[in-house]
Amino acid sequence: MRALVVCVSISQGNTKRVAEAIADVLGAEVVEPEDVAPNTVPEFDLVGIGSGIYAMMFHARLWRFARALPTAEGTPVFLFATSGSPELLWRPAVRVMTRLLRSKGYRVVGTFSCRGFDNLGPMQLVGGLNKGKPNDMDLEAARAFASGLPGPRDKSTRTSGRPAKRVSAGEPPTSAQRAAS
Repeated sequence: MRALVVCVSISQGNTKRVAEAIADVLGAEVVEPEDVAPNTVPEFDLVGIGSGIYAMMFHARLWRFARALPTAEGTPVFLFATSGSPELLWRPAVRVMTRLLRSKGYRVVGTFSCRGFDNLGPMQLVGGLNKGKPNDMDLEAARAFASGLPGPRDKSTRTSGRPAKRVSAGEPPTSAQRAAS
C-alpha cells in the first residue's frame, strides 16, 4: 500500500509527532503541503491530511493544498489534528474540509484528534495549556487509529450518509461511536 501523510506543524511539533506515529504504522512518508505535487495525490492508496488547529481552523497552508487537489475517484483520505482547545470548538473545520474533499471525489475514511501543547498568543501568559501533550497515550491512540484505517482493497468504507470513523484521544467515545463499533 502506498500511503502519504501531509502535515503542517509549525509551533511545538505536536502535529508532526502525531503524523509520524500514524506514518510509522502505514509505512508512509510525512511531507509538508509544498513538498508534494497535488496532482500526484490520487496515485496514493491512502492519504492523511492534518495540521494543528489555529483560530478553530486547519492551517491556511493545508487549506490551500486541499483546494489545489485535483478530482479523484474514491481515493481514501483521513484527517488528523492537534489543538489546545476542545474538539467541539473546531469540529466545524473538519466538516468543511470533509465537504471540500468529498466534492472532489475523495473518500474521507476517518478522523483523529488529540490535545496538543498550546502556548501561542494569550496562552503564553499562563504558561500554556496541555503541557506534555500529545503524550505517549495520545501517540499510541494515533497508532491504533492508523492500524484501523482501510487498505486499498477495503471498498466497504462509506462515501456518504453516516460519518466516517472518528477518534479523539483521551476522550471517551460517544454513544454513536460505541454503536458504530
